[in-house]
Amino acid sequence: MLFPYRITACLATLVAATVASSPPMSFDVVKRQAPEGHTPLQTNVTWDSQSLLINGERIMILSGEFHPFRLPSPSLWLDVFQKVKALGFNTVSFYVDWALLEGKPGDFRANGVFALDPFFDAATQAGIYLIARPGPYINAEVSGGGFPGWLQRLNVTLRSYNMSYLEATDNYISHVAGSIAKAQITNGGPVILYQPENEYSGGCCGVLFPDPNYMQYVEDQARKAGVTVPFINNDAWEGGHNAPGTGLGQIDIYGFDNYPLGFDCSDPKTWPGLSGMATDFYSTHLRISPNTPLSLDEFQGGSFDPWGGTGYAGCAALLGPEFERVVYKNNVASGAKIVNLYMIYGGMNWGNLGYPGGYSSYDYGAAISESRNVTREKYSELKLLGNFLKASPSYLTASPQSASSGIYTDTTDLTITPVVGNTTAYFVVRHNNYTNQSSIRYKLKLPTSAGNLTVPQLGGVLSLNGRDSKIHVVNYDLGGTDLLYSTAEIFTWKKYANGKILVLYGGPGEHHELAISSTSQASILEGLARTENIGQHTVVSWDVASTRQIVVIGDMKILLLDRNSAYNYWVPECPTEGISPGLSTPEKTASSIIVKADYLVRSAHLQGADLHLTADFNTTSAIEVIAPPKGAHALFVNSQKVPFEVDKHGFWTAKMPYVPPKIELVDFKALDWKYLDTLPELSPTYDDSTWRDADIPHTTNTFQPLNTSTSLFGSDYGFNTGYLVFRGHFVARGTETDFFIETQGGTAFGSSVWLNNTHLGSFAGNSIDEDSNQTYSLPPLTPREHYTITVVIDQTGMMENWVIGLDDMKDPRGIISYQLFGSNDTAVTWKVTGNFGGEDYMDKVRGPLNEGGLYCERQGFHQPQPPSDSWETSSPFEGISKPGIAFYSTSFELDVPDGWDVPLSFQFGNNTSPPPKYRAILFVNGYQFGKYINNIGPQTQFHVPQGILNYQGTNWVGVTLWAQQPNGAKLDGFQLVKETPVLSALAGIRSVEQPRYYARAGAY
Repeated sequence: MLFPYRITACLATLVAATVASSPPMSFDVVKRQAPEGHTPLQTNVTWDSQSLLINGERIMILSGEFHPFRLPSPSLWLDVFQKVKALGFNTVSFYVDWALLEGKPGDFRANGVFALDPFFDAATQAGIYLIARPGPYINAEVSGGGFPGWLQRLNVTLRSYNMSYLEATDNYISHVAGSIAKAQITNGGPVILYQPENEYSGGCCGVLFPDPNYMQYVEDQARKAGVTVPFINNDAWEGGHNAPGTGLGQIDIYGFDNYPLGFDCSDPKTWPGLSGMATDFYSTHLRISPNTPLSLDEFQGGSFDPWGGTGYAGCAALLGPEFERVVYKNNVASGAKIVNLYMIYGGMNWGNLGYPGGYSSYDYGAAISESRNVTREKYSELKLLGNFLKASPSYLTASPQSASSGIYTDTTDLTITPVVGNTTAYFVVRHNNYTNQSSIRYKLKLPTSAGNLTVPQLGGVLSLNGRDSKIHVVNYDLGGTDLLYSTAEIFTWKKYANGKILVLYGGPGEHHELAISSTSQASILEGLARTENIGQHTVVSWDVASTRQIVVIGDMKILLLDRNSAYNYWVPECPTEGISPGLSTPEKTASSIIVKADYLVRSAHLQGADLHLTADFNTTSAIEVIAPPKGAHALFVNSQKVPFEVDKHGFWTAKMPYVPPKIELVDFKALDWKYLDTLPELSPTYDDSTWRDADIPHTTNTFQPLNTSTSLFGSDYGFNTGYLVFRGHFVARGTETDFFIETQGGTAFGSSVWLNNTHLGSFAGNSIDEDSNQTYSLPPLTPREHYTITVVIDQTGMMENWVIGLDDMKDPRGIISYQLFGSNDTAVTWKVTGNFGGEDYMDKVRGPLNEGGLYCERQGFHQPQPPSDSWETSSPFEGISKPGIAFYSTSFELDVPDGWDVPLSFQFGNNTSPPPKYRAILFVNGYQFGKYINNIGPQTQFHVPQGILNYQGTNWVGVTLWAQQPNGAKLDGFQLVKETPVLSALAGIRSVEQPRYYARAGAY
């Protein structure tokens, strides 16, 4: 994922589309050959200038980004894959986060929620190909961009041809690439492409960039681990970095990223000018990499939202269905044959894995929400385009021609780009100005096999509403029937034993027309469409209506829908053997069936004469099976036999009742909460003798020189995540008056300082500052008395490392400088702690980032069944009356019936203005699932997936409460909330491993 404010100096020249001066009524389709030196290493995945080929068959790669580490419940991975498959997509791209797998140098762990094999298995079961992107550097809005914190101590430039850095990556790559290699398509697995570096697109500061030797080493690492599928890249723009050639470090298939609307979701109704989006990626692609298919390896599917942002609802609206209609169809106009949307499902930044620019949610405004819900309209809109491209193999050999205004239409207010194949042409129409919100009326002037036609032929006009785009087809093959043209857009079509089905749709208030190369008389079975035979063609004219219209021409049955109705149609592949759809092939696409249902149809299969559907419902739903498979006589939905009727069209119709269960959710105010002071360091008798001495007199961190006599950088001592706690000891001279301290923890970080148990003050943080300078007044000090300064810092993750040479991820966390005013020579000796064990972290199940340095975390009290019987009874609703940090623990039961998917979230109240300054950490069954900052926000609701939450059993909740203002703090509200229960085919959800509390030897 692109990190925008680090690349403002990286500009690429984008080539504008050429406007034709006359209509090219015949087209010259460019054919090219793959270059020497980039021949495939295997025969399963090959490519040419037009498309990818899998086992010799052309395939459109429609992919969405999904990171397994952001959904730490492996039983739910299949759910996401099936929802991607239901879009008409066939591929998922995924990152792997090195920091989660090698928290200690040389100790690679990929088990439990971090295991990759279950991810590969779920993809295979759903019939989804995979694009592997394991880094080591991934950006991805994760801490360090995926780099483990111990790289801060590496005294060389990261992502460079330096053996110290490269050897540091060897262990990780040998393991992770080895696992990926075993899951390649060559071994029967789903992995078809591999990305060896990430956005290797910008360098500075005297570092050689791009460095072919570095890239070659990175590629050799993967090849040595057994990776043989083609290499791709994701240049941050069309910069040509590592494009195929004969030199070192070149990849096989060139690709690039594009985020045309940027990342500001604060005003979702207003689009920026889209000046960053090329209207014609194709011409630039021909210049950079003419022998590979146009590949958009990260195209905008949503946006991240920063601390203090407006929330992901705004991102989902900004990057909603209008954006998809306009911008994604522009990608079709550019001839893109490999498209990956970042993100298709965002998930959660649980367990401190996020970076300073974002909060705990990584919903991203994606088509599939953080809670795996598919009710966003952008999901349905994406399904229309996905299934159209899946059903349009002729697009794979079609090439874009010059865009023009006033050539193919009777108005110069619109631009049309023809994408032309051997027989079929796709005319993509848009407003000249993408942001135009007016409606334009027009007629088409189309070159067809029947000559140049002005359409509509039967009267009326077409219209393009604001922020809309359309794909009109010409000479489109429907399994042997020629669709001469259609102004309405194709959702899908199917050839079956006794005929064909074509499903078209239009927007509200639109008029449309189609023509079939046939002399048959049309029959109007439903609706008010008008038909007329003109020469050798049957023309159908219709106005979009909310009720379905059906026209029959020969053996072709045409369903005419409005867009909202089309949203409820699905095209699951229907294997005749087994229940898994298997990995997509043209044959399996042809075996699809068409189903109408309201919420989600996951899959279909035949078992003898029984047609089985797996589907989800969030309301009582009518089901229609359009053209059931030959030989099918019974209908089963989620393994239950469902009675159906056969209507006059031969469609099966049935109804699925929906009666939501009564689910009682816990009232947290009524529970027995236990309280523990989790800042015992403030006690006069606290013993920190077992803490790490902060006595390193230098640092190997190349980003920040020392301003202190010894390093006070957390990572110099192996503390790379979560809260840091420092204790500075000194003997007073009695002249000290003020204490100055500069702390650093990343955007939205906070800190508090105490002298003994006297609160000197806090920096409550904001959405801008990554560090802070504070000067605190000291009370009168007694000469020769011992004093302790306690400093608590909430770090929000490490910076990413996008620009090679800056080494941003080394930007340290901790104390940058300090000074006791009033005495120039008072010596302070420091102790430091973070998560217990540091890089020898204790909880191998939940990973190296899940715990920070608070007392409750170091002891393991955040885990299930803490030894709380002797703790004080108090709740976070009562809170604490002075600055400090409290820990609260309780347990509750859940009893959610099987067969229901009920997303649950913990919601914090924020009802006071101005908002009190406090922070909270949410632990659920030992997993850190939320960092809540009351005075910054915007997140108040924290989704926790089933598998982390035990839906039938006991759950343990821990909440820390850090009061950063003089009068303390309490929770305004805290409750468990549910979304609409979904009657679901989702089954077999298992709770992940949840180690309970045990006494940790040596814990302090």
